[in-house]
Amino acid sequence: MFHGYLGAILGGLGITLATAALSLAVACGFGLLGAVAKLSRSRTARGLAETYTTLIRGIPELVLMLAIFYGGQILVNRLAEAKGWDYIDVPPFTAGVLTIGFIFGAYLTETFRGAILAVPRGQMEAATAFGLTRSQALRRILLPQMVRHAIPGFANNWLVMVKATALVSIIGLDDMLHRANMAASATREPFTFYMLIALVYLAITTVSIGLLMLLERRFSLGVKGIRF
Repeated sequence: MFHGYLGAILGGLGITLATAALSLAVACGFGLLGAVAKLSRSRTARGLAETYTTLIRGIPELVLMLAIFYGGQILVNRLAEAKGWDYIDVPPFTAGVLTIGFIFGAYLTETFRGAILAVPRGQMEAATAFGLTRSQALRRILLPQMVRHAIPGFANNWLVMVKATALVSIIGLDDMLHRANMAASATREPFTFYMLIALVYLAITTVSIGLLMLLERRFSLGVKGIRF
């Protein structure tokens, strides 16, 4: 049915998952920085964070992927030329991870900002009054509660990010979709291989939903839910 290409295509699953996982780590970094900047007293920090989220959320991911990959390649090599270095070839995996992480960092910025604001401010004031330092209050009071509030938005962003990893195939990364494209071209059976990719992504997102539900339940222990 798959003309011997099944093993090769599934072999690209590891690259797809690695891209998604590392992109998530990068996105969380940008998201936390962006959230802190938006809640900062500094007008400059708030302005930069607002510009970042507005631009990224307003431009399609495919356009950003191509612009950052090719534009970044040009910028890196111009800097290298100025330093007298040889040509630097940015690997598609590195470019894909950084680009997806940068894009979804804008979405996680709003998720984390909302989660921080959802924690009553009086709890931080009470923690300080009991003698906790600011870092201790952030780690023991704010962060655990922020995570609980952030999980629904975080889960949604993760699911979208997993699907967005398919975009890295256009810059030459040898992931599942790239291999499926080659198999479809060789066999002239695109429906078969693209349906296989769709089912694999569906399996990944289904497992992710189950794990995220367990995570949300874990962080919601002791919290009485509101039913409508």
